[in-house]
Amino acid sequence: MKVKYNSDEEVVRTIKEGLERTGGYCPCKLARTEENRCMCKEFKEQIKDPEFEGYCHCMLYYKSLRD
Repeated sequence: MKVKYNSDEEVVRTIKEGLERTGGYCPCKLARTEENRCMCKEFKEQIKDPEFEGYCHCMLYYKSLRD
């Protein structure tokens, strides 16, 4: 298992700019709660799932099942 940034550098740049504007909260979610602070609770739970492979909600991170 490996978690890495999206391979699309434009997406990464845009999301990182959004994180700066929001003080570290997912720019794709309206609520500014601890569970929406990047890396969000939703993606942390997806990482724990041994069957999950894919992007986090905002597409900043990708979890691969292969190393």
